[in-house]
Amino acid sequence: MISFFSVRTLTTLCLAWSAASAASLVQADATLDKIQQRHVISVGVMLSGAPFGTIDPKTGEHQGYNVELAKGIGKALGVEAQTVSVLAPNRVQFLQQGKVDILIANMQFTEERAEILDYVPTPYEEVGGAALIRKGSGLTQWADLKDKPVCVSQGSNFIKPLQETYGAQIKAFRSQSESLLSLRGNGCVAAVHVSPTLHALLSDAEWEGYEIPLPGDLIPSNSVIWLRKGEHDLQARLDAVVRDWHRSGWLIQLGERTGMAPSQALRDLHEKYRNAEPLAALP
Repeated sequence: MISFFSVRTLTTLCLAWSAASAASLVQADATLDKIQQRHVISVGVMLSGAPFGTIDPKTGEHQGYNVELAKGIGKALGVEAQTVSVLAPNRVQFLQQGKVDILIANMQFTEERAEILDYVPTPYEEVGGAALIRKGSGLTQWADLKDKPVCVSQGSNFIKPLQETYGAQIKAFRSQSESLLSLRGNGCVAAVHVSPTLHALLSDAEWEGYEIPLPGDLIPSNSVIWLRKGEHDLQARLDAVVRDWHRSGWLIQLGERTGMAPSQALRDLHEKYRNAEPLAALP
């Protein structure tokens, strides 16, 4: 009797778990329908600095490369794009908790991230890391960071190679601005963040005492749009949108307009898709 009861109970629990899991997936996959019903897509974006994103001090409006990508998605879906500012430590939580529908948040593809989130298969750019360093430091190679304190953002995909390949001592901060503040205060010898942002900083007189002396970008990786697990309809729709951006060359034009220098990988994707069928003709 005890054995029978245990098996029956286990079977019941398994069926309940399966039903709950199926319901969860069905609910998750309904995100595209919900977006179209409310005529708004909520997009988590990083507003940590040009060219990716900033806040207009006069109007409070979000602006920059990430924001324009969000608007492009809204236009393609025929809905309003509402951008929500996120930080590296909380961007995944914002997505998982439903505070945003998707992430366009300086979050390059990694296998570890793909274990907990889904993503749009076609990347919209390729971005690597750069090291901002005080002039006269004598650091000329990535290997020179060995055993030295390096500032990064929490959750950065640059942490692993900096530690494992170059032996740097990581100091992780909640935001990029806190990391850069530590650099200015001599809390670290270098701050490593996405290359376009750090190169944009060098045009500011405030950073004239700094440079980017290390050759090449650190682990150039695909920039992708992230979604919650199981959102297959939204994933497929956004993949078609991104491929159409590549076809038309819009991403190259956007990068040039916003100061986000188009990578060779982006130009290669344009060549790959330039003869594809336009989005309007897709099912």
